[in-house]
Amino acid sequence: MDSMNKVIHAAVRRDLARLGGALVEVTDGDRRRANDLGRAWRNLRDQLRHHHEQEDTILFPVAVHLGIERSLVEVLEHEHQAMSRALDEIDTAMTSYATSASAADAADAAESVRRGTTVVDQHLAHEEGELEPLLRDHLESSEWKAAMRQLRRQPLRRAGWFFAWLEDGASDEARAYLGAEVPTPVRVVFGQLFGRGYHRTIAPVWA
Repeated sequence: MDSMNKVIHAAVRRDLARLGGALVEVTDGDRRRANDLGRAWRNLRDQLRHHHEQEDTILFPVAVHLGIERSLVEVLEHEHQAMSRALDEIDTAMTSYATSASAADAADAAESVRRGTTVVDQHLAHEEGELEPLLRDHLESSEWKAAMRQLRRQPLRRAGWFFAWLEDGASDEARAYLGAEVPTPVRVVFGQLFGRGYHRTIAPVWA
């Protein structure tokens, strides 16, 4: 794994797989599990939406400024719109399931997750396969470094929650990348201290 973008994508794919798997194993009428999965879904939804808002408002404009074809960026922006619709569909299904706790609504939600995963994965693969290689020659540019600094300006609680989410169930490859790019004391402080809300309310859902 050679970019933070791929680490984030891996976390998205991991949680979609977790959610899809959990929804087909629920017990009819288990309201606690329905509430837990609803809460975990909202975290994933919010992480993904925030990631793509940052791309739309910060990274994509910089990419175009650096010479990346506008046509490619426009396709990626359209994919973001398709993903937003897919997330809305999952959101509706998960709200129904969280309300009823029924196995039937869980099955409907699982199907929405399956469809949404296809849409999301198509976009993530497109970004990794086409955009990232074009950006590699620009990673040391002043424009790109300025964009990275802008992305890092996050409230401590959001940053802590983000690192806790990234590392929860991360692969050895993802952990190795994070270990090389982010000093261990920083990850520990952010992930354990400022990310304690994640560890308290989301991580146990997947345990």
